[in-house]
Amino acid sequence: MNAFVHKTLVVQLRAGGTDRCSVLAHLSYDADDPFAVTAVFAYDGQALARWRLDREMLSDGLHRAVGVGDVRLRPVSVGMWRELRMEFLGDVRPDGGRQRAVVSAWAPAVAAFLRDIHEVVPPGQEEFRADDILAEILSTG
Repeated sequence: MNAFVHKTLVVQLRAGGTDRCSVLAHLSYDADDPFAVTAVFAYDGQALARWRLDREMLSDGLHRAVGVGDVRLRPVSVGMWRELRMEFLGDVRPDGGRQRAVVSAWAPAVAAFLRDIHEVVPPGQEEFRADDILAEILSTG
């Protein structure tokens, strides 16, 4: 079985008080880092942002509001349309404010991606190989 899963979605981005615009979200999962999902948001061939998300948080965000820090997820229903709303907060600016971006993804597409990664590493079966990481650090000395 493939230990790497990738899915590209068209999502809606709203940042800096602008209207929504369509961008690509490249979601990837690598079983070697079993707790994380990488999301790269791109427009016109340019990467706009890259975030590492907790896969359990991503799954929970389809059903309830989660997150209190720089990443917050929650389900949103508009009629029959179900979205996963992802809010990302940037670094604190000198004026004390923060950049904020909201990404809306079609929830069934995110759920399908999660099903694919759960086939690779089922929830609760993740392994953290601390010995391997420590050996690699010590070998590069």
